[in-house]
Amino acid sequence: MTVTQDQAAWFAQTFDQLVANVGQAVVGKEHVIRLTLTCMLSEGHILLEDFPGTGKTQLARSVAGTVQGTNSRIQFTPDLLPSDVSGVTVYDQDKREFTFHPGPIFATIVLADEINRASPKTQSALLEVMEEGRVTVDGTPHSVGEPFMVIATQNPIEQAGTYRLPEAQLDRFLMKTTLGYPDHEATMSVLAQAKTRDRAAGLSPIVTSDVVNDMAALADEVHVDPAILAYVSRLAEESRRHPSVRLGLSVRGCLAFVRVAKTWAVSQGRDHVIPDDIKLLAEPVLNHRLILTAEAQFAEITVQQVIDQLLAQVPAPSERAEA
Repeated sequence: MTVTQDQAAWFAQTFDQLVANVGQAVVGKEHVIRLTLTCMLSEGHILLEDFPGTGKTQLARSVAGTVQGTNSRIQFTPDLLPSDVSGVTVYDQDKREFTFHPGPIFATIVLADEINRASPKTQSALLEVMEEGRVTVDGTPHSVGEPFMVIATQNPIEQAGTYRLPEAQLDRFLMKTTLGYPDHEATMSVLAQAKTRDRAAGLSPIVTSDVVNDMAALADEVHVDPAILAYVSRLAEESRRHPSVRLGLSVRGCLAFVRVAKTWAVSQGRDHVIPDDIKLLAEPVLNHRLILTAEAQFAEITVQQVIDQLLAQVPAPSERAEA
């Protein structure tokens, strides 16, 4: 199956409607909104790391309100238990059997607020569900259904009482991005609506869960030329050889790269991926997957600088090579 031009046009139109709907609550952040929705339609999860008060929670709730499905919020704290996330099996005296009571992870969109405040044991409860879409309690697997997306937030400033996410946990996130502060015009627009306490609460769903699944299935069929695949593979190989990198891009990271590139391409109305898609998505896909050496961190080298060097070192395929 290949994506037709009519299907690509429908996808792009629907995608723009989703962006516009979320943009009513998250003002002046269209690119971040597009990244978040791309992540959702790629059947992945996103990590938002930013300062307090920049709208991380607002973005997550707005995306949840745009999709007609269930959504839940889990406030991660040091005393949160794994069963508080996944659910627990309780003995029913009337039925004389154990019944499963699902936790808040059973939702279409799950907001994991301040995920790095939970203990490693609780964080590990998310590993299975983020990878396989199910949780196992007392040996019995329970599917969370489709679509399913975790939007996690963490504050890079306050480190007291937090637990750094391990590499295996970070790799479960398809993307990592930041909102940043809005510009002057966007700030003025937000201030003018100061009487509205919760802008996300007023959003109406644009699509159903079934439409999200259809869009995700369509994105899977977008054409990726072998030259593009070779480009992603070379970027991964060079990231592992880079002198400032301790842990480079994994195969799972390469798969994530291709998946989000497909979704991004069709959201632009195209039925194929181009090299510029890879370049544009390099930062959110690689930002949390490249672990720098201690020497590089001491020299104040940033991951963004390494990504820029990789893109400069590895030649992108030309349009002629793709054809």
